[in-house]
Amino acid sequence: MKKLINSVEDVVKEQMEGLAASRPQLKANYEPRYMWHEETPGQVALVSGGGAGHEPLHAGFIGKGMLTGACPGEVFTSPTPDQMYECGNQVNTGEGVLFFIKNYTGDVLNFETAVELLHSDGIKVGSVLIDDDVAVKDSLYTAGRRGVAGTVLVEKIVGAAADKGYSLEQCEELARRINNNCRSFGVALDACVVPAAGKPSFQLADDEVEFGVGIHGEPGIERIKYTNADELVDKMFLELKENIAYSRTLRIWNRVEGEWDEVESTIENFETDHDYIAIVNGLGATPESELYGVYNRLAHNCKKEGFRLARNLVGNYCTSLNMEGVSITLLKADTEMLELFDAPVDTAAMKW
Repeated sequence: MKKLINSVEDVVKEQMEGLAASRPQLKANYEPRYMWHEETPGQVALVSGGGAGHEPLHAGFIGKGMLTGACPGEVFTSPTPDQMYECGNQVNTGEGVLFFIKNYTGDVLNFETAVELLHSDGIKVGSVLIDDDVAVKDSLYTAGRRGVAGTVLVEKIVGAAADKGYSLEQCEELARRINNNCRSFGVALDACVVPAAGKPSFQLADDEVEFGVGIHGEPGIERIKYTNADELVDKMFLELKENIAYSRTLRIWNRVEGEWDEVESTIENFETDHDYIAIVNGLGATPESELYGVYNRLAHNCKKEGFRLARNLVGNYCTSLNMEGVSITLLKADTEMLELFDAPVDTAAMKW
């Protein structure tokens, strides 16, 4: 294993230090670890987090028009409740704190603990679960569908909404609507190397791909023979298009009662003659030129099926260290979502 690191133990801390040094408006705390952006007075604070190794998610999206704070755990390991609790206290402006939680068991348990602690301190707090990965249900790390690159669209669009003065309740409702209209699917051509392990997390034959891979290297639907890029993208698009609407039970924090409610929520159907925002997302080691080849085939499929690609992102947004592979995310977007997506943003990894 050759990596541009000094020691496995210091990977996350030194990367946080480098990010803070590169953007003076970012602040970092190291015990417990979290980062935040100070220039967000008088608006809802948005906080996300998760294991390191998925950069630029999440700390790379802290800034004007996106996240207020982020809590990085160790590589592929959930942050702890004290990280979320301290970060929530740090960024609270009095308008409330909203947590975005990717659906992994450790993340959910730890973020829910932080929600309860902040509520006990008298802070308005809410949470939204993100579960956009339609590849598999119930994986190694999660009960239900995994949260992956759709998180980027939640953070961008709701970040713009918070900037415009949306209330905590409005931000929360919008985030759930985005998630319910969003689907992602990923494939791996080769595994990543976790620094602590020092070897690939799984093995693929030269002519195999992991179809439906998770961002920690979790198994997908199956291992299939690789033929060429177009055929692979066609199979991915079919999974996204044909994943019919379904309902699941969510735990939603009741701010009035100070307890968790269980509610039914429905993932929406995709439709023709509708606007979509697409992400073609590299998993860490895929050349950008290949990502544009994937987008070319995706655009072909969308045009054929009557999906209007109104906006797109092509690049590395939610990675898996040095995994070679790609994910596709499609969000069925309404006018409000498109306008908020277009709003200005200024972060380390996204700026316009």
